[in-house]
Amino acid sequence: MHASDTAVLDEHAKRVASADAVLPPLTHPGSGSAPPLRVRDGLAFASRSKVAPGSMGSLWRPLVEYRLDVRIAGPDPASALDGLLCQWEDQLAEAVTYDEGYDWDTAAVVIRPSRDTTGTTTLLRRGFAPNRVLAVRLANRLGSGPPAVPGVRIRAAEESDLPTLVRMRSELHAYDAQFGVVTPRADAVERLTEDARAQLAEGRTVPPLWIAELYGRPLGFLEVELPPQSDWISGYVAADRVGYLSSLHVAEEARSSGVGSALAAHAHQLFDSEDVDAVLLHHALESPRSTPFWYANGYRPLWTSWYRRPAVS
Repeated sequence: MHASDTAVLDEHAKRVASADAVLPPLTHPGSGSAPPLRVRDGLAFASRSKVAPGSMGSLWRPLVEYRLDVRIAGPDPASALDGLLCQWEDQLAEAVTYDEGYDWDTAAVVIRPSRDTTGTTTLLRRGFAPNRVLAVRLANRLGSGPPAVPGVRIRAAEESDLPTLVRMRSELHAYDAQFGVVTPRADAVERLTEDARAQLAEGRTVPPLWIAELYGRPLGFLEVELPPQSDWISGYVAADRVGYLSSLHVAEEARSSGVGSALAAHAHQLFDSEDVDAVLLHHALESPRSTPFWYANGYRPLWTSWYRRPAVS
């Protein structure tokens, strides 16, 4: 690590911490990682990740993602970001190949703290769009429990609910696929069925899947992860116990009936009962349903993922 790198890392960390106190202390890849990209007042770490076709992961992202983790400082951090992106573009032009048929299944991704808006124009000019948000809701244990919603009953999902869960999860997947990160797959129903069946059979103390009935009809579902299942996401927020709200969906005929709000309140009660300090969830920023709903229920942006898909245009 160059001596100048430490100054960049420290200044970047201070600026980001002042913008958002809920962010965790920022780290950088260890000595085994590829050499970083460097410009004056800027440092970036490039990486590549891949998921297999036919996997659950392939439903929620492109098969191949090229990521850039940036640290920018100095009097003009936006210019530092532009210089790092320019170097990365040269790397991508050589690294990205479409001989495996990936094309739309590749993406260039830059994940930034949502409140650190420095360089937003730079990303837009290079063809990136803010597609996915990791939102946070801090614990609020002063409430007396979720309010009752007339006609709505929430219960743990059972094996007999499998067809209902698959139908609603498939509806949610198809809807979110409009916004550019969640990806339509020919085997989506099969993967979602396998996953729901496995979760129903786990026998956790707190069930991960819940059904909302409206006057006896199952018209909504909720999926949650509690520690330790949610530990994979805990490093993105400064909190000791972190929960993850995986999915929430309400059937079209039940919208504006209070089912969604009842499911969200039920989730928060579950997290509070397990002493969770912060709840995280992903949502599509462009979704006209998700964005207003989650922020009306106490969430706010923590990390924003900027996507360009395909990775090289």
